[in-house]
Amino acid sequence: MLREYRSIQEVAGPLMLIKNVVDVAYDELGEVELPNGEIRRCKVLEVNGNNVLVQLFESSAGINLADSKVRFLGHGIELAVSSDMLGRVFDGMGRPKDGGPEILAEERRNINGTPMNPASRNYPDEFIQTGISTIDGLNTLVRGQKLPIFSGSGLPHAQLAAQIARQAKVLKADAQFAVVFAAIGITFEEADFFISDFRRTGAIDRTVLFVNLASDPAVERISTPRMALTAAEYLAFEKNMHVLVILTDITNYAEALREISAARKEVPGRRGYPGNLYTDLASMYERAGRTLDSEGSITMIPILSMPEDDKTHPIPDLTGYITEGQIILSRELYRKSILPPVDVLPSLSRLKDKGIGAGKTREDHSGTMNQLFAAYAHGKEAKELMTILGEAALSDVDKLYAKFADEFELRYVNQGYEENRSIEETLDLGWQLLSILPESELKRIKPELIEKYLPKKED
Repeated sequence: MLREYRSIQEVAGPLMLIKNVVDVAYDELGEVELPNGEIRRCKVLEVNGNNVLVQLFESSAGINLADSKVRFLGHGIELAVSSDMLGRVFDGMGRPKDGGPEILAEERRNINGTPMNPASRNYPDEFIQTGISTIDGLNTLVRGQKLPIFSGSGLPHAQLAAQIARQAKVLKADAQFAVVFAAIGITFEEADFFISDFRRTGAIDRTVLFVNLASDPAVERISTPRMALTAAEYLAFEKNMHVLVILTDITNYAEALREISAARKEVPGRRGYPGNLYTDLASMYERAGRTLDSEGSITMIPILSMPEDDKTHPIPDLTGYITEGQIILSRELYRKSILPPVDVLPSLSRLKDKGIGAGKTREDHSGTMNQLFAAYAHGKEAKELMTILGEAALSDVDKLYAKFADEFELRYVNQGYEENRSIEETLDLGWQLLSILPESELKRIKPELIEKYLPKKED
């Protein structure tokens, strides 16, 4: 029998203080029962002696302090996990949102899992094909990696996220691949876009979708990514699946942390975010990876929109420290209608060298990747020089580099959201673009590979 308390002391916004409470732990779930029998849920935020501070999931409006009672359930927020989750849509608290039945749980798991033990980690070294040339060819995603996408307000990161979720796969023929997609603090319109897109393309069959709307409580926003990671851990390490976790938008998650921190009157850190933002983000990101004792893995793509496109903002700044690189979207490319507008030069995948080469992608991958980077950088410099001094100031080779930069953006970066390129198509396209340049300029590729792969120019 659960102990009930009628000692609610005060309510301030979403927070409620209860006195004379015993045997209650941090993060424990509770229920507030109103005189009319209505139940509202809450979560323990702070325990100070016999005083407990809880956060309400629903509104505090209409709660009569004298006549309402509180009981604590003895456990934190849990998710019912099962293989039947695939193909289903849930809200931010793990309740079915698609009109389907409740999941028949194989087990119930606390969503506050622990980061992976570094000693048990296996090194990420297996290529994941997303079908997007700028990622596969130049900033390769590796199984078990954490590779965030840095976007900006109004940029099409939702379409890019949906495209990756649809197209991503491990090239092993026998690999079981699943996607866990968490939409955090999004609008109803965005939620409808993701759900209808996955259903239209059939990607829903291998996807578990968690949708938290902007109108939902902030405390639910904090639970949503942890729900997704708990589902991913079950599929990866109990069912031996390769799981890709996509979290969008981490900025909304951090804003919810800031809102709760302000309500608790905590001393703010940078830009008003709580001082433990780094630790909080790390506790999520570090749940991704591969382990030595399991075939399964969790690969993570967190997506965040940088306020004012500022890379030094605390959210992208701290995310960059914890993860292994970043894919950056460019407003300039977006204005040119180049989609997806991935800014290749500042983007980086720190593990790209581990997942490419003979037996993984193709023997020419490393050389062409380095040559494309160098040629594009040279071409952009040549175009800037042309803008300032005019085309007459460029040498014939510089004019070819400028032409290469334009063609690279139009043909390699620009592919739209429906085209799914294999790694062979991406590499072959790279060679076609490199054939614009004189062969003597291809200094980063071995001569035997140039002989084998470079398209022969017609006389």
